[in-house]
Formats: sequence, structure tokens, C-alpha cells
Amino acid sequence: MPNPSEPDRDDSAAGFDAAPDVDPGDEASPVRQSAPGEGEPATEVMAEPSQDSSPEDGTPRLNPGERRFTAPGFDAAETTVIDAAAEPATEVLRTSQEPSDSSRMSSRNAVPQMIPPRFGERLRSSNQRSWGWVLALILIILAVAAIAVLGTVLLTHGNKRRVASQQDEVRAAIQSFDIAVQKGDLAALRSMTCGNIRDGYVNYDEQAWAETYRRVSAAKQYPVVASIDQVVVNDGHAEANVTAFMAYAPQVRSTRSFDLQYRDHQWKICQSTG
Repeated sequence: MPNPSEPDRDDSAAGFDAAPDVDPGDEASPVRQSAPGEGEPATEVMAEPSQDSSPEDGTPRLNPGERRFTAPGFDAAETTVIDAAAEPATEVLRTSQEPSDSSRMSSRNAVPQMIPPRFGERLRSSNQRSWGWVLALILIILAVAAIAVLGTVLLTHGNKRRVASQQDEVRAAIQSFDIAVQKGDLAALRSMTCGNIRDGYVNYDEQAWAETYRRVSAAKQYPVVASIDQVVVNDGHAEANVTAFMAYAPQVRSTRSFDLQYRDHQWKICQSTG
């Protein structure tokens, strides 16, 4: 198919002739090759040179597969449409993968999952946790038991100290009574006795008591406590065993007992036997 000369082409240049008139009725005319010196048509078709040969006439070398198009002239009858090479279809790339049905169900219904343990570690079983609670409970029980034992010991020790102090008070009361008898202190004997003994001291007249004490003291017929051997305290009651002798015969010893009661914030001798 002939290609008309381009508008911007200089047909008056040397070596070129004016393009001949083309019959509009002809759709295509054969293309002929002309010699370099003759008048050339609008388009020259160059034979494809071989790869080994090089151009000798200065004609630019065309790469294989390259197409050269020229604009049609104003005198062309019609434009021939050259089909372009078929291009591959455009591939649609997915930017993100749509969630599957299983992932949708898992996102909707969240369930606890087991986390795999680290290397070198073991998962704690429920038995280990239960044993931990048992050990903690045992430790708590042991601690409470230790506190209870300690409290009992302290309480018992406190009771022993209180009983010891009461025994000392009983001993002191017996010694005070022995001294009052030796001195004939009627007021002291009335304050530290109770029961029948106190009634006997209360019924004494002071003058009569003074006369009686003078005769007893001269004859040394009053008892003397040599030692307090044993004291037993039971709440507000106490019993004591003592070794005594008569003032006129200190070498003759005997055992006597005192019955005491805790009254008016002090121990009092309520009965004595010998």
C-alpha cells in the first residue's frame, strides 16, 4: 500500500521528485523499489538486512520488529487502519485475601485456646494446683496450731505464776499469824482470821486478853511455826502443812495444818488443827 508524502517533507530537495497523482478509486498500488538516483515515492520499503551485514549506503538500521508509520497526505483517498498487536489481558491482583468461612466462624465464636509452653518448661496440671492449695492449707493449720500451743503455754505459765504468787501469799499470811500470836497482837489476829477462830478473838476483852497473854507468854505455852512444808491453792481455798513446836519445848516438833480462804483481798486463816 503506498504511503503519501508527509506534510512537513520537502519535496523540492535534491534527489526527490513530486509525488504522482493517485487515483482515488485505487485502494492500493504495488510498491516498487527504485534506484537511488531516480525520483522516489513518498515511502521507501527497505529490505531487512541480515544480522551479519552492515549498512553501506548510510541508511539507518531498523531493529527487528520495529514499525515505522508516516502520516497520511492530504491527497490520500482513505486511511488504512493497521491492527495493533494483541496485548495480554490485564491481570487483577488481589490486595488482601477474603476471610474464609472457618475464620469468620472463629472470629464470631471466640473460644479459649491452649498456649503452647516454652521449650524446657512443663504445663502445670490441675493436680499440681490442687496440691499447692492443700500445702497452703496445711501450713495455715500448722501456724494456727503453733499459735494455739504458744498461747496455751503462755496461759499455763501465767497460771503457774499466779498460783506461785498465791502460794507465796499463803505463806506470808501464815508467818504473819505466827508473829501476831507470839506478840499477842489482838487487833492483827482479828483482821487475819475468819470463822470460829476470829469469833474467839473478837469475844475476848482487851484487858482480859492482856492478862491472859501475860500468863501464856511467861509460861511459854504458845505455838511457834518452824517451817511451812506444803501449800496447795485451789481457787479461793488453800491448805498448808507446817512444822511447829511449843515455845517451852523447841525440841519437840509436830505437824500442823492451816485452812485458809481468800476474803477481802487477802488470805485469812479460818481454822487450824494440831
